[in-house]
Amino acid sequence: MKGFNILLVFLFGFFSCFAQKDSKTLPSKETNSGVYYGEEFALDAVDQQKEVWQKFTSMVNSDSLHVQFKAKVKEVCKVKGCWMVVELPEGEQAMVRFKDYGFFMPLDITEKEVVLNGLAFVEEMSVEDQKHYAIDAGKSTDEIAKMVTPKRTFSFEASGVLVPN
Repeated sequence: MKGFNILLVFLFGFFSCFAQKDSKTLPSKETNSGVYYGEEFALDAVDQQKEVWQKFTSMVNSDSLHVQFKAKVKEVCKVKGCWMVVELPEGEQAMVRFKDYGFFMPLDITEKEVVLNGLAFVEEMSVEDQKHYAIDAGKSTDEIAKMVTPKRTFSFEASGVLVPN
């Protein structure tokens, strides 16, 4: 009986690995304009990056603003694509997370332009969070050790992302 139970556990584990497909990493919809991740959105309200930058710089912590803009991807979480960093004007960057962790991005989109749709906000990132994201990004221990103070960051919660063709 003990051998039978072990066999059942083994078979259950083996087949469960193949039974589920992680739908979070799959595109929500492929169109002529590109591949949508998360919610599909209309492209009629895309702001210029300079306009978004002006909005970001005038915001205070806890403000948020719904925007849609194009940006170049600088980094993607190397673990599973659960966040990315996009380029802003004047050498600044914004940390992009995905609404309710409802979708993830492909790991190979670094240096590609994407269209983001969602909420822009400014936040104070704790040292602990900075180190967590640095580890996910594969930063060196020396770079991680230099993170000792909270940092004002430009952030974005995307409800949808379009990766153009």
